[in-house]
Parts: sequence; C-alpha cells; structure tokens
Amino acid sequence: MWNYEKRLQFPVKITKTCPKTAQLIISQYGGPDGELSASMRYLAQRYTMPIKEVGGLLTDIGTEELAHMEIICAMVYQLTKDLTPEQIKESGFDAYYIDHTTALWPQAAGSLPFSAIELQSKGDAITDLTENLAAEQKARTVYENLLRVIKDPDVREPLKFLRAREVVHFQRFGEALEKTKEHLDAKNFYYFNPEFDKQMLKNKPFL
Repeated sequence: MWNYEKRLQFPVKITKTCPKTAQLIISQYGGPDGELSASMRYLAQRYTMPIKEVGGLLTDIGTEELAHMEIICAMVYQLTKDLTPEQIKESGFDAYYIDHTTALWPQAAGSLPFSAIELQSKGDAITDLTENLAAEQKARTVYENLLRVIKDPDVREPLKFLRAREVVHFQRFGEALEKTKEHLDAKNFYYFNPEFDKQMLKNKPFL
C-alpha cells in the first residue's frame, strides 16, 4: 500500500522544447539501466529477501525509483510538448512520433523497447544485492553521460538530482550487503567458506 503525494520529488520546469534531448533522456525511463527496471527489480526482490530490514530497504528504494520514473516522464513530456510537424521531422523524432505521437512509451535511447529481461530477481540475497549495486552504478553512469551532452540548465538540474540519488542508493545497498553477510551461516555459505562450495558441487551434481 502506498500513499501518493501529488508532486514530483524534484521540480521539473523545462522552458524549451527539444525532442532530440527527449530521445536521450527517455532511456532512463525504459532503457536497460532506467528507473522502470530499477523499481520492478527492487519491488520484486523484497519478497524473498531473508532479512526484514533489508526487505524494507528494497521497498523504500523501489518506491523512490517509481518517483524517479515520474520525473523522467515529466521531462520527456515537457521536452516534446506542442511540437510542430517541422520540429518533429528536423529533430529525427518522427519515427517515435509515428508510433506513439508524443505519449510516454518505455524505450532506450537506441529505440529498443523496454523488456523485463533487462532485470533480474534471483531469490539469493548476495546475488540480488550485488546486482543492485551494479545497477545503481550503471544508472549513475548513464546520468553522467547525459550531463556530458546536455547543456540546458532546466534539464541538467533534475538530472543532477537523480544522479546523486543513485549514489545514495549504491551506498545503502552496500550497507545492506554487509548486514546480510552478518546474518549468514559462516559454515554453510560459500561467501565465507570455500570448502562448503566444493562440498556442494560434489554432493549435488548439476541437473
């Protein structure tokens, strides 16, 4: 159950339309390292996380990623609002326009549509948290790439905020991984005991 506050986590007030910029930013909606995949990943992983506190963290961050997706969608909408047919064609936005007009549709900057294959939920605490650390770093890299090529300050400010939150999430997942390791049985987990791993492979052949 969520309580929805009807405002963006960070304000978006873009004064200049730019469909070319929208084509880049939309990757953080439906791209492989975008906010949609992040929210779905964390909100799924929480169910099999054995440590209640870490499961709560996944719920919190997964919920915040939904708020970040909302920011990205607001940016794309404002960047493509009231476009003329000439602007659409000149910017190369025409292919997207033909399929979706200026509606929001999850895809990467390279036009590949969103797919759930881009995220994973394994049910193994170490596996899932390690993937989450990598996911936050990849998202940070994408935001930094966007900041390198986008000059409009109205667009840059929300991007800088979102980048900063990826760093915070990375830190929180790092703490969660350390907390998870404290709860694992050192005798029965390969992370601490390589001999257990060897014994597992010896006694349980691959199917």
